[in-house]
Amino acid sequence: MNSAAPSEGTSAPGQEEPAAEPTVLRMLLGAQLRRLREAADMPAEKAGYEIRASRSKISRMETGRVGLKLRDIEDLLTLYGVTDEKQRAKTIALARRSREREWWIQYNDILPDWFETYLGLESAATAIRSFETQFVPGLFQTEDYARAVTRLGHKTAPAGEIERRVGLRLGRQDLVARPQSPRIWAVMDEAVLRRPIGGVAVMRAQLRRLAESARLPGVRLQVVPFARGGHAGAGGSFSILRFEERDLPDVVYIEQLTSAVYLDQRADVEHYLEVADQLSGEALTPADTIRFIDQVARET
Repeated sequence: MNSAAPSEGTSAPGQEEPAAEPTVLRMLLGAQLRRLREAADMPAEKAGYEIRASRSKISRMETGRVGLKLRDIEDLLTLYGVTDEKQRAKTIALARRSREREWWIQYNDILPDWFETYLGLESAATAIRSFETQFVPGLFQTEDYARAVTRLGHKTAPAGEIERRVGLRLGRQDLVARPQSPRIWAVMDEAVLRRPIGGVAVMRAQLRRLAESARLPGVRLQVVPFARGGHAGAGGSFSILRFEERDLPDVVYIEQLTSAVYLDQRADVEHYLEVADQLSGEALTPADTIRFIDQVARET
């Protein structure tokens, strides 16, 4: 697996750039190109012919599943009648950014394609809603807790690999500290607080971190206590990522043992948003959640 976009000019003339899982920026760029093509009433077959490519390549370009050569983009902008220099410059700048190496490229030896896609979406989201049934959300895990969780899923992995996986998990947390961090709204089952991952000392420190995180601006944490009985999240953990850009639909992310499901059809997203709203209503308020976490920490 190679998650880095190749450097400009590495492919032979007329050769398609290597395919890869779509990054958010490539998805945005592709959506812009599709909108411009449709506005120009240009069939995909004709657009492909004009840049010496196939209709299928145009489709892959517009869905972000293939790297984009700058000269192809410039040719398409001309073909679509885009003459405004500011608009052309903005599109080209987006194309250049879509080829930049992301911070997680250093972990490409342990990073599966399906999770690389999530990292790109997470880094671009303006709002993240989630429900967790087993573990503290990764964005709020302590290093020791993250290490304990990682060992659960990779019991035979050597110590060096475990540390790299922990480093990847902790690297995501820069998202919370950046100036324009996404709004994060996480609901957890009480089991998340009660399950002693890593032992008592690790769990106490994790609960303290969780209570501190709940007080951060832009972060809203809630717990559904056992006393409330059954709840709307019986189907398991999920995340909903929302974006400011109108070209990116909301995405529901459901992680499995060796893969993940991404849902972006509006009916599916609306269903999960409804479940998230129900869970929020069944959970303790954010203020009561902080007090509850503090109480569990004292009992641990």
